[in-house]
Amino acid sequence: MATPAPFSPATERLTVMGAGLVGSLLSLYLARRGHVVDVFERRSDPRRAGFQEGRSINLALSDRGWKALGGVGVADDIRQVGIPMSGRVMHDVHGNLTRQPYGHDGQAIYSVNRGHLNRRLLDLAEAQPGVTLHFGQQCTGIDLRTKELHLRDTATQQEHQAPYARLFGTDGAFSAVRSTLQRTDRFDYSQDFLDYGYKELTIAAGPGGAWQLEKNALHIWPRGQYLMIALPNLDGSFNATLFFPFEGPESFAALQTPAEVTAFFDRVFPDAVPLMPALTEEFFAHPTGSLVTVKCFPWKHGDDVLLLGDAAHAIVPFYGQGMNAGFEDCTVLNSLFEAHGDSDWASIFAEFQAQRKPNNDAMADLALYNFVEMRDRVADPNFLLQKKIEAKISAQFPGRWVPLYSQVTFSDTPYAEAWAAGQRQDAIMARLMPRIKAEADYDLPEVQALVQQEMATRHEPA
Repeated sequence: MATPAPFSPATERLTVMGAGLVGSLLSLYLARRGHVVDVFERRSDPRRAGFQEGRSINLALSDRGWKALGGVGVADDIRQVGIPMSGRVMHDVHGNLTRQPYGHDGQAIYSVNRGHLNRRLLDLAEAQPGVTLHFGQQCTGIDLRTKELHLRDTATQQEHQAPYARLFGTDGAFSAVRSTLQRTDRFDYSQDFLDYGYKELTIAAGPGGAWQLEKNALHIWPRGQYLMIALPNLDGSFNATLFFPFEGPESFAALQTPAEVTAFFDRVFPDAVPLMPALTEEFFAHPTGSLVTVKCFPWKHGDDVLLLGDAAHAIVPFYGQGMNAGFEDCTVLNSLFEAHGDSDWASIFAEFQAQRKPNNDAMADLALYNFVEMRDRVADPNFLLQKKIEAKISAQFPGRWVPLYSQVTFSDTPYAEAWAAGQRQDAIMARLMPRIKAEADYDLPEVQALVQQEMATRHEPA
């Protein structure tokens, strides 16, 4: 992909709070438009020796993310360190495997290491004229009236202030920028934690760095009330994540000793255990993470402050869209610069939240919907049959029936539109599937008549 032509010049100095994935990408977009950008980050520089990675969970890059990376000419660079995953592989309790493709031939999501991606985006941002990165700077408060940041240097503990003209809050689910906005009049905010946490584990590489499971797939061990997934790494290992209740008969609270962990995994994930030589050590050494959905409104304060990414719309990870949604924020914001110019901040901020708020609320609902699917339904033969029938309908009515997963993952259809279409599809399948007991039943005259009847009532893609 060719490097995009430089954006039109602008003169305003902008401030980005948070140098994670969205903040570093946003700084590239802003600087390429000619802005001078200061990026403040609480953590130390993740590219320096001695940095302790907070989360190693791999990410799934899909079309929305690639589009955003392509907008600043870095998609090809990132693609070199991603592993395409063209489908799910489900592992039952006996080690039997079932494969479900994600989309059409050639469509895949990419497993990318969070840390590598963040470091690469920071390298690119730092090399971009106009961007200055400030690490070890904790935001302790913001004076919205005087437009001043209150910062603490985490190395020296010295406190200081920094003025801002426009402030972009990209500082994550527990955003300091959003925390300030929460104290303003009529600011709506909710956070909802699942009763589930997650634990990161490792499936080791085989001899010579070989992958011991199918490389180009996302692996799922669905177990009804919980699940484990695994995404491939370039070194032959897999990042495995156990999503598990905090409390109950089968929960993190119930696994207190190495013997209990071993017995549980031997019983529930028997095919994975031989591939996890450091299981018990990692289980007790790695923290148990929480899973939160954050919704808030407004995302802006006048035309001075704007929230993006997890600071505005943190979601649970079960659709692989958290990062992609944050990256799409950058794409949409850039399109609004193109529409309104680089100085009509009031219009840009207002239109940004009007577009993105309903779509990211829909994505939050989709992520919870997919949690149930991954945890339980992907192991159900009836569900797998339904997916095959949906693929047949899609092939029979190209462009008129696009599976929900494809709309979310392999297109830039607004999330709210995709979710509405998915609900219509679910209603159609609920009427259709009682007539179908096997894949061949799709061709029965009475089934085809019902399919034709259902599709005849659709005037837009289902």
